[in-house]
Amino acid sequence: MAVLSKIRQRSFILIVIIALALFSFVLADVIKSGGFGTNSNNVGTVDGTDIDGQAFMRKVAQLEKQNQNTTSTQAINSVWEQEVRGVVIGNEIEKLGLGIGNEQLINVIKTNPYFAQNPQFLNEAGMFDEAKFREFVLSIKNDPNQDRWVEWQNFEKEAEKAAVEQMYYNMVKGGVYTTKAEGEFKHLLENKKVTFQYVTVPYNTVNDEEVKVSDDEIIAYMKNNAKKYKSENTTSIDYVLLENKPSKEDEAEMAKKINRLMFGQVVYNETTKTNDTLPSFREIKNVGEFVNENSDIKFDSTYVAKKDLPLEFQEQLFNLSKGEVFGPYVFNGHQCISRMLDRKPNSSAKASHILIGFAGAERSTATRTKEEAKTLANDLLAKAKANPSSFVTLANENSEDPGSKSNGGEYDNITPGQMVPTFNDFVFDSPVGAIGVVETAFGFHVIKVSAKYDAVLLGTVAQSIQPSEATIDAIYTKASKIEADANGKDFAEVAKAAAVEVIPATNIKSSDENIGSLGNEREIVRWTHNEDTNIGDVKRFETPQGFVIAKLKSRNESGLLSLDIARQSVGGILKNEKKSEILKKKMTGATLADVAKTSGGSVITASNIALGTPNIPNIGNEPKVVGKAFNLEANKTSGVIEGNSGIFMVQKTAVVEAPKTNSYASYISQEKTQQQNAAQSRAYQALKEKATIEDNRAKL
Repeated sequence: MAVLSKIRQRSFILIVIIALALFSFVLADVIKSGGFGTNSNNVGTVDGTDIDGQAFMRKVAQLEKQNQNTTSTQAINSVWEQEVRGVVIGNEIEKLGLGIGNEQLINVIKTNPYFAQNPQFLNEAGMFDEAKFREFVLSIKNDPNQDRWVEWQNFEKEAEKAAVEQMYYNMVKGGVYTTKAEGEFKHLLENKKVTFQYVTVPYNTVNDEEVKVSDDEIIAYMKNNAKKYKSENTTSIDYVLLENKPSKEDEAEMAKKINRLMFGQVVYNETTKTNDTLPSFREIKNVGEFVNENSDIKFDSTYVAKKDLPLEFQEQLFNLSKGEVFGPYVFNGHQCISRMLDRKPNSSAKASHILIGFAGAERSTATRTKEEAKTLANDLLAKAKANPSSFVTLANENSEDPGSKSNGGEYDNITPGQMVPTFNDFVFDSPVGAIGVVETAFGFHVIKVSAKYDAVLLGTVAQSIQPSEATIDAIYTKASKIEADANGKDFAEVAKAAAVEVIPATNIKSSDENIGSLGNEREIVRWTHNEDTNIGDVKRFETPQGFVIAKLKSRNESGLLSLDIARQSVGGILKNEKKSEILKKKMTGATLADVAKTSGGSVITASNIALGTPNIPNIGNEPKVVGKAFNLEANKTSGVIEGNSGIFMVQKTAVVEAPKTNSYASYISQEKTQQQNAAQSRAYQALKEKATIEDNRAKL
């Protein structure tokens, strides 16, 4: 029964985030009318232009409607970025005086798939008919319901805005060019190569305890590199989670309940005033009805393969005799008992094949004739029968099926009807171990049947393991006490007394929705960024997992990374700088051999390293080291080089010059394409950094 797979499916939620351009946000709904309301407070301001809250939330609601797997926060952040981009780029467009006329707007709109593919707007030749389109627009304009006309005008504005923005970006990309000198340099970066010897001592040979980095040092470093370590305002909290888990008493009671179903029970009948004996799970005749009455997941009559059963109980469940019951067992938060109802032999199979195509066969690129293909297939058949263990090698060397060639031609869990008829018939009509040749539209197949699988039909009663009301009340009482105590005492001490773990959550941005393992907790994010919330405040939140008691630990409004994050990244850089000073004392000697001896390292050769990809084998990216090797005189030893992974000393042994070429056109074209593709993003980021942006999303 597929009920066990359904339990597995219920154990997680797959969130797919789809970001689409808003210029098509009306499509089918623009014809219909509609709207969303909210307060008119501004969501933010960009260079003096207010982003109206009501209009903003209408777009958010529309995006959520179009992409049902998008969360509210994701939609808010997506629309916010659209609005900021629109204002920032819009100001530039206004300065340049860019715009489009009515005819150009129609050309833009008719590229929208809703209109381009809608029979309502196509002529007899299947082409977009502007006359029909204009008639459609006029009908909306003259409609007594002017809401539709307002929506249409909004759509036109968005379409025009998107088109003009694209015009602006095309102008930016059009201004990017690549010189011959840049093409030559790219050719040089990719093709000039150096071979050198080196000795290295990794930073991790010095214990972190030997070098101390203070918070003041980290802050000073970030200030000196402010652009690199720029950050939005963030908050940090400590929290404890009291999960809504069943108590041991709850589990014991549920075990009794499931056992009563498994073994039967005696109940008092109020009508007859007698005790009735209810049959056990193995005795009842209508299993489907019994499961539906007693299970949180309804009966499913699907036969399932062994691989689809719970791994921990796979053998016990699959090997049950007909009518036999297994359980109770716990699977994905459910107390379960399962009864074997039926077994279907040969419901799926494993087989391997070697496909030999010929000229004219479907999807085949072979040039051999059909007769030649048949001869080759029969030769391979003879070899496979003579030595069945060679089938994998024969398939890898000869099969023309890209879907299975790399794994010896094998297909596992083939179900009846999955393959073309002659292939299917051979697999399911032949015993395990059989090898033969069949012909299909794709060519000749040498097939080996490797295994046959049974499928089973199980009836499973699955009852969700949930806390009782008494347990939930106890958890609530405990959470309330922790909240009350933490408001006047040390949070860590209160948590310790309550035997719960304090969990830190750092670098929380106002636009975030997730907090660590808690997942989507937008309410907590808003609370941490609320102006009325003070450092040290404590609040209890009810979440799907249970009760969260959070304490606002800190706010970072410096414009730089929070210290919690910087200690990991910047702290590592500063530690390596200090470790470098310690390690330099070991790098002494006139030759690499001397240095290797004093440092405890080895002289290693790095061959044919290109400056454009400065990766040293088994070391990683080391541009400073490779760059130094290129600039050394032959056989001359460098000084100490502070690399990414450790300190180095190198000696150049050889350089292979880039081969001469008559044309750098391909390098120029490649570089130009890369730079043009990056220009749009760089232009916008530069304008955005210059803009004055007030972001009030934390209130949403």
